[in-house]
Amino acid sequence: MKFIDLQDVEYIALGAALLGTGGGGDPHLGKLMAIQAIKQNGPVQLFDPDEVPDDAVIVPTAMMGAPTVLIEKLANGEEVLRAFNGIKKYAGKDIYATLPIEAGGVNSMIPISVAARTGIPLLDCDGMGRAFPELQMTSFHLWDVSATPMIIADEKGNTVIMESINNFWTETLARNICVTMGGSVMLSIYQMPGKVLKEACIRNTLSLSAKIGESILTARKKGKNPIKNLLEVTGGFELFKGKVIDVLRRTEGGFVRGEAQIEGIEDYRGKNLKVQFQNENLIAIRDEKIIASVPDLICIVNLDSAIPVTTEAIRYGHRVLVLSIPCDPKWRTPRGIETVGPRYFGYDVDYIPVEKLISEGGNHQ
Repeated sequence: MKFIDLQDVEYIALGAALLGTGGGGDPHLGKLMAIQAIKQNGPVQLFDPDEVPDDAVIVPTAMMGAPTVLIEKLANGEEVLRAFNGIKKYAGKDIYATLPIEAGGVNSMIPISVAARTGIPLLDCDGMGRAFPELQMTSFHLWDVSATPMIIADEKGNTVIMESINNFWTETLARNICVTMGGSVMLSIYQMPGKVLKEACIRNTLSLSAKIGESILTARKKGKNPIKNLLEVTGGFELFKGKVIDVLRRTEGGFVRGEAQIEGIEDYRGKNLKVQFQNENLIAIRDEKIIASVPDLICIVNLDSAIPVTTEAIRYGHRVLVLSIPCDPKWRTPRGIETVGPRYFGYDVDYIPVEKLISEGGNHQ
């Protein structure tokens, strides 16, 4: 058993923002939620999934919606507890532990807050190993775990209990509810027994996030290059260095959609990169060649500090490094690619692992 304290929150928020691939929420907002909960209630127990009894009830907690909305429509802190306690009441059973549904600046922090405030353990795993924009895009879905019953709660006091026929309907209905509630909501989702969790989850997401965050901050304190540390810790590949010259971004249907255009500098001078996103970065195209795509992680960081840059925060003039990290093997299965591969998002290309694309110099679009 380990414990998450205030220093760990700093590390996890930073590392999870990187794994969030541009989405998963603003790390500053998420960090504030977790810090307040730990200050008021003490450190959070962090369990390995193997420590969970097979018959224990496990429920992830999360934020759903457009990250741009959450910046302006701040959570009051009670809605996620209403969602969590609502599913406990609905299930008629005690909940043994919670966990993040995905990695991200907010969505890795919300379960820390819930665990601190309820006194239950937090699990070192999640359902994505990164962030994806839709509710069915989880490893739990690959194991046929139902996303419902699900509880959705907003800051006004509204609560919705949902049951649906499948996880795609859950996404469709919940997204419409989310938009009606103002574009961002809190929820509890994917209730499952411990036995299923151990098979379906993506492990060590929080400990990896902490390791990433610590590597960045430690390198900066020592005056070393944080980018080098970051690539070593994540096993990632450098895709591009450049200056952001244009950002096209719109909020619609509960998502942030758009494209960042980056002009190359240093070794990439004379080249251009486009990163297209739907909450999260989906595809990177360098000089009309795809060099990385979902489900592999495409991350954008500040070139000097290695601080992750989210899709709602990226701006003209930012000097950035774009890197890609190979995804969890669960996403490279046929069903994983069907669920989160480039074709699902409307790109007429097959998924090719980033390490292969790098060795081949990119795939023609």
